[in-house]
Amino acid sequence: MILESDGSWKTQTENRIKMLEAELTRVTSHLALPSIAGSSAQDVEEGQQTETSISAYMTPQTEKNVPDNFEMVLDPTSGPAAIPGSVVSRIAIPSEGTIGEMEQDIIARGVITEQQAQTFLDVYQNRLDHFLYRIIGDRQTLQEIRSSSSLLLAAICAVSALHLVAPEYEKCYQEFVSLAAAHTFSRRRTVGDVRALCVAAFWLSGISWTCVGAAVQIATEIGLHRSIFAALEGDRLHYQRTRLYYLVYVCDHHFSVVYGRPPMTREDDAIKASMTFLDCAHAVEDDARLVSQIERWKIGSEIHETFGVDVDRPLRHAQIGPLRRLGIKLDAVRADWEERFACNPYVGNYPKKGVGLHYHFAKLYLTSMALRGIGKANFKPPNIALDIEEITNMAVLSATSILKVVIHDTEIQGHLNGLPTYFDVMIAFAAVFIMKISSKYSASVKVDISELRALVADLVTTLERVTSSMHPRHLLVSVARGTRALLSECYGGTPNAPYLDNTRNALPQPGFDDVLHGYSGDWNTGASELFSMGDFDFLSTQIIADFQPQTQYF
Repeated sequence: MILESDGSWKTQTENRIKMLEAELTRVTSHLALPSIAGSSAQDVEEGQQTETSISAYMTPQTEKNVPDNFEMVLDPTSGPAAIPGSVVSRIAIPSEGTIGEMEQDIIARGVITEQQAQTFLDVYQNRLDHFLYRIIGDRQTLQEIRSSSSLLLAAICAVSALHLVAPEYEKCYQEFVSLAAAHTFSRRRTVGDVRALCVAAFWLSGISWTCVGAAVQIATEIGLHRSIFAALEGDRLHYQRTRLYYLVYVCDHHFSVVYGRPPMTREDDAIKASMTFLDCAHAVEDDARLVSQIERWKIGSEIHETFGVDVDRPLRHAQIGPLRRLGIKLDAVRADWEERFACNPYVGNYPKKGVGLHYHFAKLYLTSMALRGIGKANFKPPNIALDIEEITNMAVLSATSILKVVIHDTEIQGHLNGLPTYFDVMIAFAAVFIMKISSKYSASVKVDISELRALVADLVTTLERVTSSMHPRHLLVSVARGTRALLSECYGGTPNAPYLDNTRNALPQPGFDDVLHGYSGDWNTGASELFSMGDFDFLSTQIIADFQPQTQYF
């Protein structure tokens, strides 16, 4: 029956084509146009290829929002346990374009010149990309970047302009936001777009959470998490896709801590195989640096699952043991990786020093759990009072270690205008932690107030010096301003010079510290301000961080 039906359909189609050719011949004769009667099959095929190419060049700005068409797929090689959605295939627009991307990118649209774009790309590839284990992978030319993803080029230009204090930053930033918004409902999803969203999330604080959410969505949609199996067998393309998925995982976990939200990525097969990934034929030292982050953030996921997000409920006796065990795991990760990395030709000794900083960031995040519910009557029940005090001392040690590294390590100071915003957030968190512990909660936690005050004052001096040459949009500029204001509020002034305002408030994009100076000074609003970074709410419940998306949603 199927064969008979197929034969009947073909006969009808052939008759219709003959009728169409006859009509077209009559029309062309009447209009004195060249005849198409002699068109060959090759001509028809070339026409189809042209149509496909036009579709491939469609960009999110020109692509029509038409309903998706689907067709049933019968794959005789797949078993009955296949993924349910594999039996339905979307009839999609081709996902890779070249000329179409270049026709719509930041250069072609006249936002910046090709020379400026080359400068931004050089800065990114020669420095910034090496802080994040090479998001764009192998070194690429400007032409290759333009051909792969207009969104990636815009992200690179915006991030580089920020760190170069270039006047083009504002328009590069807006161009990236516009392109990203246009990509929201696009059916053209590529690995280049994932790279672009990771670049933006790591360095553009105002839209980081939105970007990482989109990156996770696209990464799973195009199946980056499934490339691990082919990567382990030596396939280079899938090796590159797997390491990009690892970067998405790290980015996701960075900001799950910052925003106090559960990570969107989970410990799937690709993450479980992270150590085995280093045995791939194509693995290099940057992959080892990346995997060290994976191993650390696996513990971060355990911390979140164990302690949740209720920062007002005091620690229970049953949680002391898990907290200690998680701390030991962090100690082991630091011991395993800190001596493994050599000096990097692009970022110096950061690979080794970064292990220590990340360790203290994670250790502070973990041990600060001991201070949940501080100020309440049942904050330190007798059966765990000594445990709470011991763990709190660990938290203070990690926080002061972070501040001391920033104050005394000149190499790290030189990297601050380049490290991802997660570092800026955790430096701020450590500073605020110290100030609150040594001012409001000094009766509950025994610390040397004068020593901690001097430490924070030194941090402010260092940050103000380092950020004096940074772009006013750089998050660390806001951290320096906010820390100065909070230091004065906590301790009634500092031995340093008076705080001076700058031109930041004249700029249109909301800043981290836009409302710091109007804060109420109410330090009795609960421990959630101190230990939850959901809103980066360090000073009052009205302060909304620069990290939260302001007006752009895509």
